[in-house]
Parts: sequence; C-alpha cells; structure tokens
Amino acid sequence: MLQSPPIVLTIAGFDPSSGAGVTADIKTIAAHGCYGVAVITALTVQSTTGVRQVEPVAPQFVLDSLEDLAADVKVSAVRVGMLGSGQIAQKVAEFLERAQFPNVVLDTVLNATSGASLLDDEGKKALLEKLVPLASVVTPNAEEAAALTGTKSFCVDDMKEAANRFHQLGARRVVITGGHLDKATDLLSMKAGDVQIFKSDRLDSTCTHGTGCAFATAIACQLAQGRTLPEAVLLAKAYVTAAIGNGYAIGKGIGPVNHMYRMKNHPGGFVKKSASGNV
Repeated sequence: MLQSPPIVLTIAGFDPSSGAGVTADIKTIAAHGCYGVAVITALTVQSTTGVRQVEPVAPQFVLDSLEDLAADVKVSAVRVGMLGSGQIAQKVAEFLERAQFPNVVLDTVLNATSGASLLDDEGKKALLEKLVPLASVVTPNAEEAAALTGTKSFCVDDMKEAANRFHQLGARRVVITGGHLDKATDLLSMKAGDVQIFKSDRLDSTCTHGTGCAFATAIACQLAQGRTLPEAVLLAKAYVTAAIGNGYAIGKGIGPVNHMYRMKNHPGGFVKKSASGNV
C-alpha cells in the first residue's frame, strides 16, 4: 500500500468557475502532491465576470462537516478562506480552537475581485477577534490588510504598519501580498521587527482570478510537508507567479490562474521530451 500524502483541509466557498474557492484549492493541493478535503461555507452564483449572489451554508452543517472529517482523517494543514457569515466564522473558530491543527493558514477573504461583499460585519469581527489569534499565519492582500487594521495600502511601509496591527490583534505571523505595487511584493512578518520581503516582476495577464486562494493554499501545502514559513512563502509565490504566467483565458471576464500547469498534458504545462526530441 502506498504511503498517504499529507492531508490539507480547505474551508471556503464554492466558485462555479473553479478559479477560486474549494475547487481551486483542491487543484492547488493536488498540484503540490497533497490530498485535499473540503468543507463548503457558502454557495455563489459566479462566473469569470463576477459574483452575482452569495448563499451561506447553515452554520451547524458546516460545523458537523468539519467535526466528521476531523474524526476520520489526520489533517496536516488547513486553509481558511471565504466564511460567508459571522455565524459560520464563529463555528469555524470554535472548531479550530478544539482541533488544534498544527498549521492553520487564514486567508482573510472580504470581497470578490468584482467588488461583491463576501463577509458581513459580524464575520469581520469574528475573524479579527477569534480566528486571527488561532491562525499559524494570516495572509491578507494589502487592500484587505488596510480594511481590517485601519491602515493604508500604498507602499511597503504601509504593509509593515498593517502587519504590526495584526500582531497587536494576536496574529503570530502575517504575510501581506502587494500585487498592486510596481514590483509584486509580499511581506512576511514573523513578529514585530522580524520582516522579510519577497519581490517578483508583475506579469501582464488577465488570468489572475484566484491568486489569493492559490497562494494561501500553496503555503498550507508547503507547511504540511514540513517546510518553514519563509520557505513556504517563497515557494508559494513562485507557484502563483508560474500559474499566472501559464494561464489561459476562459469565459468573458478575468480568467483563472493555471493551477495545474505542472501537468505535462495540461495546457501550458511542462512537456518532457525523449533524447530523440520526441514527446
């Protein structure tokens, strides 16, 4: 019998276009050689052109699903994404506090790229007061960090200030992504004063839907495989950059990143050639 890979749990919403949410997370988890399990927090009416409607799942149903999974499999890492409502956020926090998983990556999803709100005020309060202190690492983008901490999101110094605010709220480690900057810059703050910066060139691409989900889930996978957080951030950033670079357009809006670009039979994927040059 083959040895089982690390199991990564994603707690997030369902995006029918599979650019973000649980289906995108499962692709990312598979691409990293882990096994993905998922609990859906909300259904959406959504395509590449935007989110039209959000329908949160019953909070107790979410909790029952989480508890049943945790009783059955050994979870090595968790990615928490879209929560959908304050009641669901509370249930997820209660569950994580009891479960004490080794690696919890909290992706602070507030709004869709199209501008639709994905979390109510009660949910934001629960996220800050309950979930942030429970997380191994919090991974907001610069706009989310500014909204949650009352800071700005114009430059790296602003990101440092936001990271300090997160630490004051109980966050152990914070990664703030700054894809809006001239150089795509991610800031890792392990504690006040211990900061690492990761930069890469910005790619001219319309296939950027789900970058935050892919980044947070990739970090969870790397942590599940025993890597340190700085290593996990570096590798996750490289994965997302390549997934954008290997993206291909679907639909009429913002296309998804290519989560499975490493597969040789996938569009944009790596193709191995024989010594003779034949595929």
